[in-house]
Amino acid sequence: MRRKLFFWELGGFLFTGALGVLLHFFYEWSGGSALAACVSAVNESVWEHMKLLFVPLFLFSVVQVCLLGRNYPNLPAVRAVSALTGIVLIPVLFYTYIGVLGRSIDWVNIAIFFLADLGAFLLDFRLLRQGRLSHRWMQILGLAVLWGLAFCFVWCTFRPVHLPLWRDPVTGIYGIS
Repeated sequence: MRRKLFFWELGGFLFTGALGVLLHFFYEWSGGSALAACVSAVNESVWEHMKLLFVPLFLFSVVQVCLLGRNYPNLPAVRAVSALTGIVLIPVLFYTYIGVLGRSIDWVNIAIFFLADLGAFLLDFRLLRQGRLSHRWMQILGLAVLWGLAFCFVWCTFRPVHLPLWRDPVTGIYGIS
């Protein structure tokens, strides 16, 4: 069972990384489709890069809950914690290194995305293996957090908060403006 979980989590890490990279370009490839904007990055803001991690992770979670839910009834709560961890790692690591170096470096930004992806799935694997966060109310809260995040990522693409996290450093615009 532990080996099966390892391969599921490795698959999740690889799926999230690969789809996240594709979603970076999907909005542009779609010709600016509003539907594509819901799931892909519409600009270079940190918020939109957090969406690149969350969307594939969320999609993988739906599949994983359907196929492994009986074996890991704590999956919704664990995935909510690991998703939050991954998406928080992106701005923390990004703003930390920008503060130290004073500039943005593309390969470091890409590495941050993959580190956040790895961090989310390593935490996920550990918590699932240990059976943590198994109370029923935690599963309900986990699902609410995941769906709430999905809503926030879509909402803030079209109605972004005017704070640096949502500002495109290249164009200076917020969201899909």
